Amino acid sequence: MPQIQLTPAERREQRANAHHLDPVVLIGSDGLTPAVQKEVDAALNAHGLIKVRVFSDDRANREQIYQTLATDLGAAPVQHIGKLLVLWRPQAEKQRPEDEDRMPGPRDVKVLKYSKRAGHKPEVKTLRVLGNQRLTAGGIVKRAKPKQTSVKKRQSD
Repeated sequence: MPQIQLTPAERREQRANAHHLDPVVLIGSDGLTPAVQKEVDAALNAHGLIKVRVFSDDRANREQIYQTLATDLGAAPVQHIGKLLVLWRPQAEKQRPEDEDRMPGPRDVKVLKYSKRAGHKPEVKTLRVLGNQRLTAGGIVKRAKPKQTSVKKRQSD
């Protein structure tokens, strides 16, 4: 795979995004092994933008590792500063299957409970209402009853 070319503006944006990241892959004295390359590929798939730390003191060797990772994995070389390498590859969109049978999930609802005495602030409660529950007008959570259908409709099904 050929490496991705970034414009200077895109490279600057990726450097800014990578500033707070910690290295996710560490390359030791064995150098760039197939296992390390596979780990970098998995990290790029998971995160898109990663930092790699190389513990070698040889700058030429680090530069060679940097270019090899970028070309072999189809990533964009963002930055090489000291012993840190920053690589970026766009992440594929995750496709989620639409499940039509899904019920609604839990939701948090704020309920105000007013005091009987004037001048007091209302008490705010946050209640979690599950998919099979409903909230009454008085702020009580009750299990929802199944929707009733007529006898004639039940017979036709």
